[in-house]
Amino acid sequence: MLIPGTQMHIVTFIFVSIEIVIFFYLLIYRLARPDDKTAYLNIVLIFLLIAYNITGGLLPDESMPGSYFLQVTLAYATGFITPCYFPYYVYMAFSLEKMKFHAYKGIYLFLIIPYLVFVIVFDLTNKLDVAKDLLILPVVYAPWVIVSMVKAIRYKYNNDFSSKESREEMAVLLLSLTPWVMLPVIDFLNMGQAMEAYITNFGFLSLFALQMKRHIKEMRTEHERLITSEVQLLNWNSDLKKEVEKRTKELEMINEQRTNTFVNLAHETKTPLTLINNYLEEYISMNAPSEELNIVKRNLDKISGDIVNLFDLEKFNKGFAFYNHNQVCNISEQLKDSALLFKQYASGNNIEIIEAIDDGIFIKADPLSINRIINNLVENAIKFSDDAGIIKIALKLGDDAILFSVKDFGKGIPIEMQTKVFEPYYQLTNNKSNIQGMGLGLPIVKKVVEDLNGEIKIISNPKITPGTEILILLKSYTDAKIEAIISKPAIKAVVVNRVMLDTTMRAYDVEKQAILVVEDNVTMLNYLYKKLSQKYNVHASLNGNDAIKKIKELTVMPDLIITDIMMDKVDGYDFAKIISKSSSYSHIPFIFLSAKSGHTDKLQGLQLGAIDYVPKPFSIAELLVKVDSILSNAGKQKKAIWNKAFSHLNVNNVSPVKGGSNTFEQNCELYRLTPREKAIAKLICQGQKYKDIGDTLFIAERTVTKHAQNIFEKLQVSNKIELINKLEFS
Repeated sequence: MLIPGTQMHIVTFIFVSIEIVIFFYLLIYRLARPDDKTAYLNIVLIFLLIAYNITGGLLPDESMPGSYFLQVTLAYATGFITPCYFPYYVYMAFSLEKMKFHAYKGIYLFLIIPYLVFVIVFDLTNKLDVAKDLLILPVVYAPWVIVSMVKAIRYKYNNDFSSKESREEMAVLLLSLTPWVMLPVIDFLNMGQAMEAYITNFGFLSLFALQMKRHIKEMRTEHERLITSEVQLLNWNSDLKKEVEKRTKELEMINEQRTNTFVNLAHETKTPLTLINNYLEEYISMNAPSEELNIVKRNLDKISGDIVNLFDLEKFNKGFAFYNHNQVCNISEQLKDSALLFKQYASGNNIEIIEAIDDGIFIKADPLSINRIINNLVENAIKFSDDAGIIKIALKLGDDAILFSVKDFGKGIPIEMQTKVFEPYYQLTNNKSNIQGMGLGLPIVKKVVEDLNGEIKIISNPKITPGTEILILLKSYTDAKIEAIISKPAIKAVVVNRVMLDTTMRAYDVEKQAILVVEDNVTMLNYLYKKLSQKYNVHASLNGNDAIKKIKELTVMPDLIITDIMMDKVDGYDFAKIISKSSSYSHIPFIFLSAKSGHTDKLQGLQLGAIDYVPKPFSIAELLVKVDSILSNAGKQKKAIWNKAFSHLNVNNVSPVKGGSNTFEQNCELYRLTPREKAIAKLICQGQKYKDIGDTLFIAERTVTKHAQNIFEKLQVSNKIELINKLEFS
């Protein structure tokens, strides 16, 4: 029975319909599992099968386009291509290694070439029966393929067919592939379309069923593994969760213990600090104030403030309330009183405070908490303001809200850091800065503002305009009997740790050795400068970057460098690396000063070539002894080098001096030349250039020039000839 209007049998049509459905299923499966190579092989196989069924069922047909020759050739082509694919298919899909010859060579020799001969003969004779007689070679080749496939299966299973899988694979492959390999025989015998469709498609469906069974088995195995893995993962997650919870609790306990220890230490420190502070104030009041005592007082107040902030922040975090907000205070008067004190301090630092404070603004809050907000914000503004800067303080009453703002015109706070600054211990930069404290001011202000149900905002965008404005919104208080319940705190003196650099270079003394001190804490730098200047020529820099510029500008090279480690821009370690790489400065000895006292830090400093590593706090008397010892040893080494150089010059009789060495030595003593000046003078008399003299004596050319100027001044000469005459012939 044929499909109306075609040559396709109904049986062929049914198989084609089923195989098209299977084809699309395999496509979906392939998309779901792109790494499954067998799925790709199956898609090609079923596509060839569909092509074979369609062309074999429809062609030849006079109603179809194309000549009779073309239709017959196409129909036989699909009938040959499909058998050609099967050896390759079983070789790849079933790992039958013994089928490799047929997969890559046999099909070309015994199927493709005979088909091409068939097409040529059919084209020349135009007789299909004559051309079909030439297909005897593929007919003979078919049994060879079947026998080879049986041998390949036996080889795969080592002739052991005891397993169900091996027997099943042997039976299905023979059942499914034999009809396809025998397809040339079927075509040769002309068994009819329906019988041909039954035999070939039934074999393929058997093969597909075997593949489906294997896929189902693999999917079940994967599903079982997945379930097992999920169960293990759930158990593992459960165990991990318990372990994490356990570790978290342990860490929380450890952190709590450390915090409590830290807070207890802060609490215990407050008592001795209070006693020291009071006794110091009494001593200052009873005696004349001095710069040294003022420095001690400022730093003591800073430590006290940090301890108080640390202790109060921890109490805030634990939810303890230590402010009584059932009081009413006049925030206008309180701010004016504080601003007056801040103005007095700021004027001494060349900073102007401009205020715009409305009168009669009241708030229900502890006056001490308001004072805390005011002091922290204004102190921060002063710290981060440049010299000759301006700070604006404003207080006004808005719609049921008090608007208090402090604005400076310093560097500003980048937008991405504006939420971070309210985190405890967070610094605006990762670098150490002299004006940075512990990072507790703004976090405490935020806690106090939140305790008052207020809001705090940061208005700053350094990319557009410099400066930072801190805006606080608080709820105002109004009451007819307000005057009777106003509380007012005692306003303490303003303490802002902002010290000015006082290292004015004193007159250079050629008889003294030179030291470069690099320290970013201004108070410490002033102190070291003052102590060391009593015996040495001292140059000062606030960081490594400034020190590099300074050392290049000096006419006389320093004999020693004392540097801090934690500094902005270029820290002490990087500064030492830069100096050590310079041929002009690499001989200068280093002493590191640092708050880092760990063994690793000390080792790193010494590995960079430092003579010594002094941890803070240190004894200034001990530091001075170390400096004396280092410079003394360096002087002895230089003297030994000079003596060796002079001895070498005298032995080789380089440019001998006409007046003799005794005259030269006597004149040097007469004009009071230092040993270094004497060495330089002798080399000048011998005709050497300043650069060569520097290389000989291991000093910079600028240093030679400076000493030469001193020599010319002492001898009151203006050129080298006069110098030689005075030293060699006078």
